[in-house]
Amino acid sequence: MNNFLDECRSAIGANHVLTDDADTAAYLTDWRRRFTGKALAVVKPASADEVAAIVRLCNEFQIPVVPQGGNTGLVLGSVPDDSGSAIVLSLTRLNRIRAIDLVNNTMTVEAGCILEHIQNAASESGRLFPLSLAAEGSCTIGGNLATNAGGTGVLRYGNARDLCLGLEVVTPQGELWSGLRGLRKDNTGYDLRDLFIGAEGSLGIITAAVLKLFPQPKARLTALATMQTADDALQLLSIAQTQCGAALTGFELMSDFCLQLVSKHFPQMQLPFPQHHPQYVLLELSDNESEEHAMAMLENVITSALEEDVIQDAVVAASIAQSKSLWNLREHIPLAQAEEGKNIKHDVSVPISCIGDFIRETDILLQKDFPACRMVTFGHLGDGNLHYNISPPENASDQAFIARQEDVNLVVHDSVHRFGGSISAEHGLGALKRDEICRYKSDIEMNLMRSIKRALDPMNLMNPGKVL
Repeated sequence: MNNFLDECRSAIGANHVLTDDADTAAYLTDWRRRFTGKALAVVKPASADEVAAIVRLCNEFQIPVVPQGGNTGLVLGSVPDDSGSAIVLSLTRLNRIRAIDLVNNTMTVEAGCILEHIQNAASESGRLFPLSLAAEGSCTIGGNLATNAGGTGVLRYGNARDLCLGLEVVTPQGELWSGLRGLRKDNTGYDLRDLFIGAEGSLGIITAAVLKLFPQPKARLTALATMQTADDALQLLSIAQTQCGAALTGFELMSDFCLQLVSKHFPQMQLPFPQHHPQYVLLELSDNESEEHAMAMLENVITSALEEDVIQDAVVAASIAQSKSLWNLREHIPLAQAEEGKNIKHDVSVPISCIGDFIRETDILLQKDFPACRMVTFGHLGDGNLHYNISPPENASDQAFIARQEDVNLVVHDSVHRFGGSISAEHGLGALKRDEICRYKSDIEMNLMRSIKRALDPMNLMNPGKVL
């Protein structure tokens, strides 16, 4: 192994091959601090060519590679196992914005660029890059693409896959494929780009991407509405889509218990209503005409929903600060959960029309098998993605409840499957759901995936033990 590490040092510089425990610790523990792996080294190349050189060395010495961006994943996809046989290949030094083309509305960025930096660069150029999620201040675009990240703007703009036109990828053999084409139409064979997006680094390492940019909206308005049930929220979604069309860019469902947790652990954040309601929807309009036009649409939506008894109350943010405070309620739900204690997370999707039935039926099943468990249900209602999380009963042992995670997962994921859904909507499979997915995908589907893996990575060096 010393020969391998010496070759890595020669390829990218000794300072960027980390082996001391103090230097590698941050790269080996997952975001939720539930698991810590081991690695032969953490290797930090600064260019696509250096990534390719490292991968070629890994081929020569048969060393597994775990690609890592911001290490903000939730399914153990970006940390090594506990064998200590793999290297962690950190892409954080590949952090340049290579080009912005305002006529083509594209930006070419390296994989280690922080998502928030990309958003800011687009804004400074008078454009919008709409991918937005809670970890945007620390996650990287390479990781976003490797997991096909979703976030709050999927309803209007789509997942990360929909926001990417081209890729640069280092193959498992250490070859550098440059597919950085800013084309919206390119019908010249298999779509290799889509093969690598969402593959979690198991088929190759994304080193750069061409991203879509959009015009900055002239107005962005936010409202928070209250209602009795998730079915009412679906009715509100229908009203908003009918009246606003593509201007509806955000539609987030939050249960009352979610916001009670936020108020409990972040008392400076309080709901703008005098009393609690069972469900809340945070909706956002982005309008390219004017603020007056956007406000008229939003007022019509609220008026219609009140007249049809779909919602009970609503507030509209009157300033950017008020809008941020409403979004902060939504974004602080995961943080409040963490403050409350350990919980069992589920990132699921079901057909939008089934969301009310799914929540109602699955809640009953869980209360039957795990009495007094507390449901922390929130998510991107407009695209069918729920973060259907479960906290232990109040004053119960966190550890005892977490010990039953497999039983809880079985109830939830079997219910998701009955409704024709997916057990991973935007977080990926990683190592956490790698085995469980076999319960829900057909043998044909799994065998096709394994065939692709064997064809591209016959030595199984790319993020082994993840996805498959």
